[in-house]
Amino acid sequence: MSDIIQLLPDSVANQIAAGEVIQRPASMLKELVENAIDAGSTDIKIIIKDAGRTLVQVIDNGCGMSATDARLAFERHATSKIKNVNDLFAIRTMGFRGEALASIAAVAQTELKTKKHGDELGTHLVLSGSEVQKQEVINCPTGSNFIVRDLFFNVPARRRFLKKDSTELRHIITEFQHVVLANPDISFSLEHNNMPMFQLPVSNLRQRIINMTGKTMNSQLVPVETNTTLIQIHGFIGKPEAARKSSGDQFLFVNQRYMRHPYMHKAITEAYSNLILPNTIPAYFLYFEVDPKIIDINIHPTKTEIKFEDERAIWHILHATIKESLGKHNMVPTIDFDTVDKMDIPVHNKNSDLDDPSVKLNPHFNPFDTPTPDSSSFGGPSLNSPAGGKGRSNVSTPKGWEQLYDDFESEKGSMPFEAETVTQTVTTSNWDTPAQAHQHTLEPQYDNTGAKPGASCFQFKNKYILTAGKSGLMMIDQKRAHERILFERLMRYITKQQSMTQQSLFPEQLEFNAEDALVVRELMADLKLFGLDMKEPKTNIFEVSGMPVNMEKMNPKLLIDQIIEDYKSGEVDLEADLKERIARLMARQSSIKSGQALRTEEMDELIGQLFTCEVPNYSPDGKPIISILSNQEIEIRFK
Repeated sequence: MSDIIQLLPDSVANQIAAGEVIQRPASMLKELVENAIDAGSTDIKIIIKDAGRTLVQVIDNGCGMSATDARLAFERHATSKIKNVNDLFAIRTMGFRGEALASIAAVAQTELKTKKHGDELGTHLVLSGSEVQKQEVINCPTGSNFIVRDLFFNVPARRRFLKKDSTELRHIITEFQHVVLANPDISFSLEHNNMPMFQLPVSNLRQRIINMTGKTMNSQLVPVETNTTLIQIHGFIGKPEAARKSSGDQFLFVNQRYMRHPYMHKAITEAYSNLILPNTIPAYFLYFEVDPKIIDINIHPTKTEIKFEDERAIWHILHATIKESLGKHNMVPTIDFDTVDKMDIPVHNKNSDLDDPSVKLNPHFNPFDTPTPDSSSFGGPSLNSPAGGKGRSNVSTPKGWEQLYDDFESEKGSMPFEAETVTQTVTTSNWDTPAQAHQHTLEPQYDNTGAKPGASCFQFKNKYILTAGKSGLMMIDQKRAHERILFERLMRYITKQQSMTQQSLFPEQLEFNAEDALVVRELMADLKLFGLDMKEPKTNIFEVSGMPVNMEKMNPKLLIDQIIEDYKSGEVDLEADLKERIARLMARQSSIKSGQALRTEEMDELIGQLFTCEVPNYSPDGKPIISILSNQEIEIRFK
């Protein structure tokens, strides 16, 4: 029997490695930019076309490469970071495996122009499918210029799995944020389809965060800093009132490397306990500095997952640091001893004599004396009192004090807790019909059970509507019923394209970061179908100038945040069920709330509209609206 084990060709092995490292254009951009940072660059320019499908170009002013280094850089496991196994435990650079460039060259048309400091000429290298097509000497600036075209040109199955351009561009911006927030001392620029998206100069950390996320973030940042023997933490957290339902402004870095760590995320969110609304996430930009020996960054091909040697101790340090920062900046009820005026605390001196405290008494005070009209209980005896100051005050009586009691017993100023209740009656002769007289009566319309005499329904705990049905007692959840009514009304509007917009007198401005703004731009056309009038007067700033009719309670910011969060988590397909999702969220925000008291006419109208719906039994989220207590069960209870 012949041998069946054989070595894979380099081209196949590189494509397999590319499946782990290069998942989409954003992955390729991350690897190229991290290499530029490791090369000591101070200025990095990124040019993207068609969300990275057609072109990804990274230009830096780093140290550059010689002709030999440029050729070896595209070989597998070729790296300048690792020389022996001990170097794996002291990694402070970004890329170190030596697979990125080899993987990129295996699945794309790759071109490199590079020149070292001090060299007169540089190197031009062209590769396609891991094969070197051309290498020549050229004149180029110092640094490196990577040009990658037609990603996955030789792997059509992988190319078909790429999402549409807006989705891929959102992933690119996410990776761009991870890099630029970790390196505020480097200037970055990002250009997409010949349109500049970001121009980030060298700045401090706070200014880099503001430039990246928007000016509104400036007033929401709270500084964080702590130093321990195990870890150093610094950065910023967001104020509790700035917490959002959608994620996107949560960043953790360790030794200038972005990481995902759900365990540390929980430490942060628990520090905000009872300070933020449920299902909201606070913003944070936190940077860890630790000894590389106590972390392992080589547990995932993309190096975004990091393992700490003592995670529990770091968890407690982080949790305590966040709570301390919130307390220092008055985000939680606390006593700030630094701002309280200093008090002189008496200290006993053993050599000093102690004197008995003196007590002043009024020898003429008689508690049984009847006070005169101008006496007061706020002072001591008066020297001008004809009776020797008994019961008199030395404080002069304010002039005009009698006016305080004007109209005290009048009809307007009568006490609200009088024993007798004044009833008013209205004669039926003032109205055309007895029904109108009933509507204008001033007597109570409800009894002590909450039911109107003779009414067909009544409200229980301002949450449920109870009414009699053929099969028993029908109980209706008022909020879910209203949600179903509004949902079907909105779906009819967009089906017939008859939505109506109520223009706002004062338009509301909403600002989103670059990643979320891409999603909002896709939503604008669909939101307009529902009557939400939006436009983008400035980059990443949207103006809401009109709201759907009868949807005054709706908060457009919360609505869009929820859609963005669902989209990021994969719960919403913008092409399939977006309109239905928007209708559900609008109906939920605009419906009446549990605990809202309703008049009998309102309950009758709500029930009438509910039973004209196509699906009256369930809310748009699939929860039951109606529950019936059958006649048989009621009779059994009274046996």
